[in-house]
Amino acid sequence: MTDTMDATDTRFPVTLLTGFLGAGKTTLLNAILTNATGPRIAVIVNEFGEAGLDHDLIEAVDEDIVLMQSGCLCCSIRGDLSRTLLDLAARKKEDLLTFDRVVIETTGLADPAPILQTFLLDTYLAKNFRIDGVVTVVDAATGPDTLNRQFEAVSQVAMADFLVLSKTDLVSESTSGALKTRLRSINPTADILRADRGGVPTTALWDLSGMRPQGSSDHAVAWLTPTAPVDPLDNLSGLGSFAASTAPAPKHDARIGSASIILDDPIPADAFDLWLDRLIMLRGPNILRVKGIVHLIGIEMPFVFHGVQHLFDPPVPLNDWHGKNRQSRIVVIARDMTSAELVYNLDMLRSLQIAKTA
Repeated sequence: MTDTMDATDTRFPVTLLTGFLGAGKTTLLNAILTNATGPRIAVIVNEFGEAGLDHDLIEAVDEDIVLMQSGCLCCSIRGDLSRTLLDLAARKKEDLLTFDRVVIETTGLADPAPILQTFLLDTYLAKNFRIDGVVTVVDAATGPDTLNRQFEAVSQVAMADFLVLSKTDLVSESTSGALKTRLRSINPTADILRADRGGVPTTALWDLSGMRPQGSSDHAVAWLTPTAPVDPLDNLSGLGSFAASTAPAPKHDARIGSASIILDDPIPADAFDLWLDRLIMLRGPNILRVKGIVHLIGIEMPFVFHGVQHLFDPPVPLNDWHGKNRQSRIVVIARDMTSAELVYNLDMLRSLQIAKTA
């Protein structure tokens, strides 16, 4: 991955930083703001005081914006998020501020879904900003108990493109390993990285989404592929639940279901539209994320798509697709739907595909 913007896409990439209270977002924010070797970042927080900024590295303070010696910015949300982003973009256009990327820190109890939807519903934001990825910080020491008690924390994990495991030095390897296994059962496609003294290489936080214009097909496939090996016999039918363990899931974890499908042959466009319309109509509010690479009959190149509940990003064509592989891959993560229900729903797509091509 690189930390550069796509050459043909002038929108600012936005990273959503989530994590439950005390997970370690503040330490990660300081690592982002004080890194002088990467791109210049504008970090948006709720309040400066909550961010715990390293004041020895502050260059200047201008109204609601703090300039760090690294060249990065930190600003507090004024009114609503859209207004804050509008103000940042206006100052950038007037050459009053310099930044290449935006990081938005959510509150510890925040559900990422409404924020993601804001970037699709707000015309100005959709034109000038794009979601580059969701990063969720999980405390290795208190994380298991938090996941047991707080469903918001489980949702934050389920929505992530990338998981940062903090405070691993406070727990044993077996405890840390068990938590990683649990996180993968909630969100099988998110990469997991252990933080080193609270920080991670900041380049690992960028270019996470498979929806990047001019992004590679290999990256889009990786975005949809489980991060840990699965039982080779688990998905012979092309359908599979990611949560392969037979052990009962904790109460809150059990509210999250995930499943995937691989279809070897191209899908009729009307069959795909019918399946997606049914999924949104029947289960839209419970769909945390649905994403995939789809080959449609009559269209040479596949496209990658992504949705949160009933709202979807514009599909992105994968123009660098090569070879004869015409497989479609779709991943669904939902709340209050079992993996078995999701597998059944995806199997409906296979049935529609066969019926339309028969």
